Amino acid sequence: MMTGFRLNLSPLKEPLGFVKLVEWLTAIFAFGSCGGFSGRNIVSLFCGDGSNETLTANFHYPFRLSQFPLVDGNNTICNRSVTTTHLVGDSASSAEFFVGIATVCFLYSMVALLVYLGYMHVYKDSDFGPIFDFVLTAILVFLWLVCSSAWAKGLQNVKDATDTDGISATLALCKGSNITCEVTDFANLRTLNISVVFGYLNMFVWAGNAWFVYKETRWHSQKFSSQSGPGRQQVPAPI
Repeated sequence: MMTGFRLNLSPLKEPLGFVKLVEWLTAIFAFGSCGGFSGRNIVSLFCGDGSNETLTANFHYPFRLSQFPLVDGNNTICNRSVTTTHLVGDSASSAEFFVGIATVCFLYSMVALLVYLGYMHVYKDSDFGPIFDFVLTAILVFLWLVCSSAWAKGLQNVKDATDTDGISATLALCKGSNITCEVTDFANLRTLNISVVFGYLNMFVWAGNAWFVYKETRWHSQKFSSQSGPGRQQVPAPI
């Protein structure tokens, strides 16, 4: 059996290779829209004496909000002394899990495309290649479901911690009867919302690809042979 590299682009015209290319692209969009995010909310404080103050709430990936100061150092705001105050919450585990799975899928898609385009003759002649590909694809489908759901919940926690209610609950100054706190300028979270969409999209794309990979395994060929075998009936010889 020859195992040398043979460039053949025809697999890209078939579902097995084309869907793998789609997986590679969607993985890029998934980790790119989440891992590169940086945002800022502007908090306006309306003091009881008619004056206004503003605070800036900065946050970015991986969203360890407790490390971002809302009030840095001891300050006087609305004629009140305020100590160092940080945002509340930590969505780093879900965000890093999501980006990690997307990165693994990005790398695996590249390796799989290399095998499909250069070593398809080896891939089809062995049992190990298709079975390994199918099992890993099925595992990644499940991981996409888990990490996308976890990140969707983590993103909601980020939104809750940085909106008006979250800031008011974090900053003791906002609990005063004559001081009103309100987020007047929100960070654009569109890319983070898109990342969640791409997470679930990846799950469906990988689930669809699992079927085409399964068709390359001996499990499918054995099932097909067993189903077609009984259909062949011997014609009785004439008497």
